[in-house]
Amino acid sequence: MADLSKIFKALGDPTRFAIFELVRDCGSSDGCSEEEASDSLSQIAERFHLSLSTVSHHVKELRNSGLITCEKRGQRLYCSVDADVLRELEQYAKGAEAKS
Repeated sequence: MADLSKIFKALGDPTRFAIFELVRDCGSSDGCSEEEASDSLSQIAERFHLSLSTVSHHVKELRNSGLITCEKRGQRLYCSVDADVLRELEQYAKGAEAKS
């Protein structure tokens, strides 16, 4: 089970949330081209006009919260959203919706 407090804390930073959305949207079949779907950290840094170290920090926080997983290919690190965590978030939201 995912630690929801860590997830919400990670997504509470606007830049981190935007990076998460980019990784999430590019992981969908119709969200981005295949090339965009495999954004490396350097490509994310360019897209957000941030230093590589800043993007690395944000990605580390997203990884620690369990929202994304990363795979190193050569000298690049490629990120994708953990689908299981998204399902847990969806179930949490449905439960909160049912109580209101």
